[in-house]
Amino acid sequence: MKLVAELLAIPRFSNLRLLTDPLTAEIPVDSIEITENPDIAHYIPEHTFILSTAMVYKDNQGALLELIDSLVAKNAAGLGIKIGRFLDVIDPEVIAYADSLGFPIVEVPATMPLGRLMHQLLNLLWNTKTEQLSYALDIQKRFSASLMKDVSIARFIADFGQMVNTPIILLNPFKQVIAHSKHFTRMSKPAEYYIHQLGQTKGVFTGEKSGAIPIKDLHEKTSQISYYAIETSTYFPHYLVILNPEAIPYPVSDFALEQAALVLSFMLYKNQKVQESFEDLKSDFLTRMIEYQQSTKQEQKDWLDLGKTYGLVKARHYRVIYGACEPTKETKGKDKYLKEESDLVYQWFSEQLPYRIKDVCLFRLKGSNHFAIFAQHKCDALEDHLIETTNALTNRLPFRMAFGVGSVCESINDLASSYIEAKTAYEERRGQHDSSIVSFYHQRGMRSLFEKMSPEDIHYFCRTILKELAFPQEDATIELRKTLRAYLDYQCEITRTAKALFVHRNTIKYRIEQCQKLLGKNVHDPSISLDLRLALELSEEGD
Repeated sequence: MKLVAELLAIPRFSNLRLLTDPLTAEIPVDSIEITENPDIAHYIPEHTFILSTAMVYKDNQGALLELIDSLVAKNAAGLGIKIGRFLDVIDPEVIAYADSLGFPIVEVPATMPLGRLMHQLLNLLWNTKTEQLSYALDIQKRFSASLMKDVSIARFIADFGQMVNTPIILLNPFKQVIAHSKHFTRMSKPAEYYIHQLGQTKGVFTGEKSGAIPIKDLHEKTSQISYYAIETSTYFPHYLVILNPEAIPYPVSDFALEQAALVLSFMLYKNQKVQESFEDLKSDFLTRMIEYQQSTKQEQKDWLDLGKTYGLVKARHYRVIYGACEPTKETKGKDKYLKEESDLVYQWFSEQLPYRIKDVCLFRLKGSNHFAIFAQHKCDALEDHLIETTNALTNRLPFRMAFGVGSVCESINDLASSYIEAKTAYEERRGQHDSSIVSFYHQRGMRSLFEKMSPEDIHYFCRTILKELAFPQEDATIELRKTLRAYLDYQCEITRTAKALFVHRNTIKYRIEQCQKLLGKNVHDPSISLDLRLALELSEEGD
């Protein structure tokens, strides 16, 4: 047998307002009746709760006192009067009289049909599954309306917590709290405390889509926590966490919770798609800017104005970082997993880097799972920030990151150069099987063009150009090679070369003539000079 107070405490009946003292509701109720008959007390059993519009008493509320007396004599459970149709307000004298007799008077709002209310109350009293199903459908309708009205996730969770009358937490795929019900404003510990406890439990969030576990608080008091996967992706779901699920009042059922989780997944999915549309616009902008800056077009564009919507600002220093989440042996070839992994990585750095780097902005790279980071101010600790943010991510999810960093440029019109350098640094890191997280671009000059040539080919090139001066063994030939290199380094100026080698000018003249005889070439010819410089550099490296 339920008490009137227990019925009024159910979230579904939160619109019913007890007008008398709360103690008057501590009375059992067995049945519900609707009537407008003043002598209803003769036809009802004990512990019956009466619902009425009080139509008979619209011109004389004082006559309600006789009705109350007859109901008290019959040991009725209370009287619910619907306002707004015949009575706009219940006379305070009537309420005071009922209060003095310990008889509950309940105000029913005009928007609540008495027939439906009676049906819901009776189903609840009889503990039928019909009421649970009906309530679940009501939840779905209410939350579907919220979805159409574009309410925020925080508002959704707050409303849901109020409905089920128990603390609710929503986690993102990183297991961070992104919303919680208002219960935590009155609790001694924040929502993060319970999530930390949940995360310490082996097996949670790893395989099962739902589960329930007991945890202990600081006072060794055991609490039950349930969690449900909210799937907006295949591999990395959000989670709905419910504290003390056993305290959820009837008629909230598992089906009702599933309906709420379903609507929540639609809301999260919608928000995700809206954000993806914006990211696509950013990607298109980045592609256009890089391609335009690499073209031969001389007309300058105001990229700051065109890109201000995407986070570009005026600065003295610009630098591009090329980033990617690298696949492991287990994930290689799993395109869907890699795509979802990349989306999460991009989300993480978009949310976390602004706390470390001023005015940083990120762009997805079209046609790949990679992304670009624009650092728009001087940042001496750039490498540390990237590593720290990566470590914070890998502590939550088993991802492996890699970055290539381009050179600093002073104008936004040179971002394409920094981007190419960043991408080159990233690709070279992969080719060298470098295990470091961050790789910087290093300029290496013309010699880098010969890196993929075999040593034999390089040796042949040097012999062809320098002949005996390529790999000299005798002291005299070594001195000639040394003089030729210095002469070319000092732009063929005899005086500067002589001063650098601490010899007379005539000695330099003589040695250069000897070099030209050995080579059979004019070292002052620009095309010959370039070949000589390169061969001298390569032969010295190979030697």
